[in-house]
Amino acid sequence: MGSAGDWCTVESDPGVFTLLIQKFGVKGVQVEELWSINDCIFENLRPVHGLIFLFKYVQHEEPSNPVVTDNRLENIYFAKQVINNACASQAVINMLLNCNHPDVYLGPELTKFKEFTMSFDPYMRGLTLSNSQTIRAAHNSMSRPCLFEFDAKTPSKEEDAYHFISYMPINGRVYELDGLREGPIDHGPVNPGQDWLDIVCPIICTKVNTYLDNEINFSLMALISNRKMVYERKIYYLTEDTRRMQTDEAEQEIRNLQMLIELEDTKMMTYQQELARRTHNYLPFIITLLQILAEAKKLMPMYEKAKERALKRDRNLQA
Repeated sequence: MGSAGDWCTVESDPGVFTLLIQKFGVKGVQVEELWSINDCIFENLRPVHGLIFLFKYVQHEEPSNPVVTDNRLENIYFAKQVINNACASQAVINMLLNCNHPDVYLGPELTKFKEFTMSFDPYMRGLTLSNSQTIRAAHNSMSRPCLFEFDAKTPSKEEDAYHFISYMPINGRVYELDGLREGPIDHGPVNPGQDWLDIVCPIICTKVNTYLDNEINFSLMALISNRKMVYERKIYYLTEDTRRMQTDEAEQEIRNLQMLIELEDTKMMTYQQELARRTHNYLPFIITLLQILAEAKKLMPMYEKAKERALKRDRNLQA
């Protein structure tokens, strides 16, 4: 795999992924974090277009099912990851470009990208993705600022690496989209009337259970239709119904949906605020504050007091 270059790491956070998707120009979807994978947790999230899974990467791990390398790749969008640190955008884009749902609007950038690269093989798709200035700029806009430059070094063997993959139904089958594979992993058909989530949840549980008991660094998020859009659509239909036949239940449901819309607006505003704080460079402020404290002869006394507290805390821990 190529050097990380100027692709940053992206945090596993639903707000970060939601805003990243918006930066790509995509509308109609958002990302929600999942704290469990039982049936009831998906009830208020449907439709679920895909799942994003973060786990500790293990080299040379054999795939649990067949890897697709046949002519199905002509109809499945799969880009192989050819550069480090790009797996977050890779997992999201592989999902979005396979998503065939009326709620999902790809926008001009990803639409053109898909049309241009659909005839490529997975490696060339990944290479084109890694060289897309627009996608890379959106990806890097989610990163924390790098306050200091360090000489490049080879990671130690003990250093853990984490990796994003995605799961979704495509053409009646469930696929695992892992950019480090040669193609999608086929997890079998979705039978008529069957929920694809009933197939993928045991697969994720099995993957989690292969790790040691003390390994807890997993993250699971769902790509779902924009909740505000879903609630507004329900209000529209309920309003049409109440014009024909007014009912107290419908009016109460409309009020509940309006409250949920307000909560979604608040959540999106919080995402924006958190991103602004995450990406802001606080170094000039810190340097200025230290200069002011030094000029006021307060810096060294504060340093000595903090040092004394730290030593006291260490002694208490050792006691």
